[in-house]
Amino acid sequence: MLNVVYAGTPDFAVPALTALLNGPHRVVGVCTQPDRPAGRGRRLRASPVKQRAQESGVPVFQPDSLKAPDAVAALADWAPDVLVVAAYGLILPQRVLDLPRHGALNIHASLLPRWRGAAPIQRAIEAGDPQTGVCLMEMEAGLDTGPVVSCRSTPIHPDDTAATVHDRLAALGAELLDETLDDWAAGRRTAEPQPARGVTHAAKIDAAEAWLDWSRPAEVLERQVRAFNPWPVTRCRYRGESLRVWAAEVADPTPTVAGPIGTVVAVGEAGIEVATGEGRLRLTRVQAPGGRAQPAAEFLRGHDIHVGESLL
Repeated sequence: MLNVVYAGTPDFAVPALTALLNGPHRVVGVCTQPDRPAGRGRRLRASPVKQRAQESGVPVFQPDSLKAPDAVAALADWAPDVLVVAAYGLILPQRVLDLPRHGALNIHASLLPRWRGAAPIQRAIEAGDPQTGVCLMEMEAGLDTGPVVSCRSTPIHPDDTAATVHDRLAALGAELLDETLDDWAAGRRTAEPQPARGVTHAAKIDAAEAWLDWSRPAEVLERQVRAFNPWPVTRCRYRGESLRVWAAEVADPTPTVAGPIGTVVAVGEAGIEVATGEGRLRLTRVQAPGGRAQPAAEFLRGHDIHVGESLL
């Protein structure tokens, strides 16, 4: 039986923690980020990982940083055999990585070396990748540069959003950890260095990226809409305000459009068609300021958007 310390914070990290709690090993402690203000009342809210750990009576540690000697000492007191990390969100210094007897494993949501970094799911969808996956990686000081123990792939479907891929990869990561941990800790599964070719960086999503640039092709914008659902949600200008675009589809991918870039070229039950730099994008689910997300056809019944109107 291994003593496992688990480090994670958001929903993505909950399935793997649950798999460990239901498995043969002992989760001696959980490290997660401090409670953050959330909701309209801005009350402090525990992370999903903290909530799951508390349900099982596992000790929780919430340092602001793991660089301080007292934080390292607190983790050392748990005497971990293995450290498992999934979307923790804080830098783990080498002193922490050296604590566990067998080392540290990270569950990363991409097929390394593609999409190292903070937003691998969104960047894979945005780039039009046909597939993605999860990897178990031995952690080292570099950003997602460690040798890979095992991987599991899954296709990115044409209707996938960041939310649907997130949930699928979270489940795959838990399965992969459950299948691999024992063999890796016993030395029956060795890690392979990542190839030097094919490295890409998945930069953190900035809310400013949510604005749709109508000069880009419709196919590119459609992927952006799916990649930024459920956050930060793409948006465009609408009569001096911000119109959120939750879902869209390519109405016509050909370069010829019936109007200036960023203008409405058709409206109807199917949605709101907008001229782009290449083809037309049909907005199918939108949200006005102060309103709720709704099908574009329903939105149109309460808003008189006309052909030729600019959404720039």
